[in-house]
Amino acid sequence: MKLTKSTQIFYGLGVSYAIVDQIFAQWILYFYLPPESSGLKPIMAPALISIALAISRIVDMITDPAIGYLSDKVNTRWGRRIPFIAFGSIPLALTTIAFFYPPTSNNTVSFIYLAIIGSLFFTFYTIVGAPYNALIPEIGKSMEERLDLSTWQSVFRLLYTAIAMILPGKLIEVLGRGDSTLGIRNMVISLSILSAIGGYITVFGVKEGDYSKGETSKISFKETIEIIFKYKNFIYYLFGLLFFFVGFNTLRASMNYYVEDIMGYGKAQMTIAAVYLFGTSAVCFYPTNKIAKKIGYRKLMLCSLILLTIFTTMLFLLGKIIPTSFGFKLFGLIGIPVSGAAFILPPAMLSEISNKICENTGNKIEGICFGIQGFFLKLAFMLSILVLPFILVWNNNISNSVTKDGIYMTALFAIGAFILSFFFYYKYQE
Repeated sequence: MKLTKSTQIFYGLGVSYAIVDQIFAQWILYFYLPPESSGLKPIMAPALISIALAISRIVDMITDPAIGYLSDKVNTRWGRRIPFIAFGSIPLALTTIAFFYPPTSNNTVSFIYLAIIGSLFFTFYTIVGAPYNALIPEIGKSMEERLDLSTWQSVFRLLYTAIAMILPGKLIEVLGRGDSTLGIRNMVISLSILSAIGGYITVFGVKEGDYSKGETSKISFKETIEIIFKYKNFIYYLFGLLFFFVGFNTLRASMNYYVEDIMGYGKAQMTIAAVYLFGTSAVCFYPTNKIAKKIGYRKLMLCSLILLTIFTTMLFLLGKIIPTSFGFKLFGLIGIPVSGAAFILPPAMLSEISNKICENTGNKIEGICFGIQGFFLKLAFMLSILVLPFILVWNNNISNSVTKDGIYMTALFAIGAFILSFFFYYKYQE
């Protein structure tokens, strides 16, 4: 059965979990380790924040392949992937909100709370995200259909991510009425509800059974892993993805600090930076799709990484050689390569890899392929969040306050990650 346009759109709308992804990337560290000008107080020491989030990431890494494998084995009248999205969407929203209500009686209690909530958050994130992504090869039966699904996912991921970056500053101001803590909490509640709604649009809008044959994997977890890791292209793809998102997550998390401490603006101007970044990405979606069809995924990814390295170097020079007035335009330039490298190319590339593995082995194991990708994505988050608190307080031996030197160091860290990503994508053979 040919994939309808409405099904593609309903599928794309379900990537609303990108909202809570952005909340985590941009606001968790900001809330627990705020800059001096924020009106917030640090909740615990940087080392405890890193350890708590590292623990939650380790739990998440265990669940990623497990959920993917389980979705390959399960078959219901609603399909293999849709039931997982239905089950996880509401708990994912609730655990996102819970991040911003930590007990503050002492560091130990705050640390335990953050570790537990983080572990629950990432578990439900996996329950929703891995099966959702595995729907691409599940319902897309040709390269064109899979690329179209990936593109629609990218369109809505960009829209949701833009919402989660553009609206918070204004929502905090309106809903907080001068109280930063209240404003951030109400902002998170509002966006988390929107995230859950998007998930259920896919649950009720995508009739998985109309497109999927309902075939399940017949092999064990060990056999599945052995088959998958025989494919070198999959390994190169995973490590290219890992280091790209280490760099990109670092840039996302440091954006607020750049706007406030380097460029000298307030929270409302964070919205402007997000508009430049994601507005440019949106404009580049259509040409990115067309270019990918002509030259393939690998060449376009390599070009994107070269541009990211150049633009991130310029970010390091912002306020030194490059005037801070150019800052917003620079975020716009970064959005050009982000369009392909962060949005369209990864799900399209993995859909083709997983489809080829399934064709060669005769086993429907797309879910675990995306589950393993989730493992590497979460590892990227863990690596960036593990080192970022220490980078941000660079050259500050007196307190836990963020320094300008630390903010600049985040750009250098991202550059190194993009160079490593380029190496592995260069090894990838399309």
